[in-house]
Amino acid sequence: MRIIIVGGGIGGLTAALALLNQGYRVRVLEQAAELKEVGAGIQLGPNAVHALFALGLEQDLMRLSCEPSQKVVRLWNTGQTWPIFNLGDVSRELYGYPYLTVHRADLHAAIAEGIRRIDPAALVLGAKFTHYEQNTDGVLVETADGRSFEGDILVGADGMHSQMRSLLFGADSPRFSGLLAWRGVIDASRLPAQLREPHGVNWVGPGAHVVHYPLHGYRQINFVGVVERSDWLVESWTERGSTEDLLNDFKGWHEDIQTLAKAIDTPYKWALMVRDPMSRWSAGRATLLGDACHATLPFLAQGAGMAIEDGLILARALKRYESNPVEALMRYEEARKERTARVVTGSNDNTRRFHNPALAYADGAQAYVNREWQEERVKERYEWLFTYDAETADI
Repeated sequence: MRIIIVGGGIGGLTAALALLNQGYRVRVLEQAAELKEVGAGIQLGPNAVHALFALGLEQDLMRLSCEPSQKVVRLWNTGQTWPIFNLGDVSRELYGYPYLTVHRADLHAAIAEGIRRIDPAALVLGAKFTHYEQNTDGVLVETADGRSFEGDILVGADGMHSQMRSLLFGADSPRFSGLLAWRGVIDASRLPAQLREPHGVNWVGPGAHVVHYPLHGYRQINFVGVVERSDWLVESWTERGSTEDLLNDFKGWHEDIQTLAKAIDTPYKWALMVRDPMSRWSAGRATLLGDACHATLPFLAQGAGMAIEDGLILARALKRYESNPVEALMRYEEARKERTARVVTGSNDNTRRFHNPALAYADGAQAYVNREWQEERVKERYEWLFTYDAETADI
């Protein structure tokens, strides 16, 4: 079987590696002239790590990632700290796999190297997707430079601004969430010891929150700050902001937040958009994957995880229903639709949880955090995510 994948991000590359492992011929069409990932850090729950290990990436991933010992909540103004749950050995014991934090570029490079070990020709760079046609026998894809590619299946893994989605189902209509996100990567050597601890930290406050965690062998710290603002509507990872503007958004917050913000060389900002879960994302021999069909707010830290799981499930579905590729794509979609929609909904819910007005004052915050992050509620929000097994899930 010949599979064409549009988009060489984390989701597209994971799908490619999974399909190559099944023995299929794969071509990933990436418009960039150089294969690299932009952005900053991501968190990988045990569910995503399980899928990546299954693809043969354990050694590469563990060399590049960090394994936080725990996740904690801190209060925006006082710095009061509450443990949410233990990670490290506890994650391995409960779920069989670690909870990792990794720079997107490190993860992206590891998956790309896994592909090159099997078939270097699978990665086609400088290939901007423009058009496709399909019939009962296969698909034909054209790129901006006049090349054409024939295949049996076409997969759109071209992100939240997916051209494939537009061609299949029309333009989407995202709604502004009312949230602006700041991001930056900090050289850990520039920070005091308490901000270099191997923890995932979530600062919560009225109308805003901050997340930070280690990257790149603990030599970097990833910073994400989210604030309620209505004056920025650009949904892009590459729009630069100013340190002054960032500090103004977190004026009055704990001095640790001020220290982190000042240590970022170039802060970037982007508007967070809400998209409703799609009721359908396959049509004949074409389908979508990752952010192209279920883009989510980042408040469950599962955007990359869902794309990674998609890739493994897609490969399994095509192998199981090899004689009928159209049915295979429908089975893949059905296997993923409910879970990914639940992630979208749960991420939306966490926005309200992280920014609740009860967090404005220490007395109210104590009771609120004790209630919202009690052990049973944390299990309810995360256990169904972490226990998922993309290797054996029903298709």
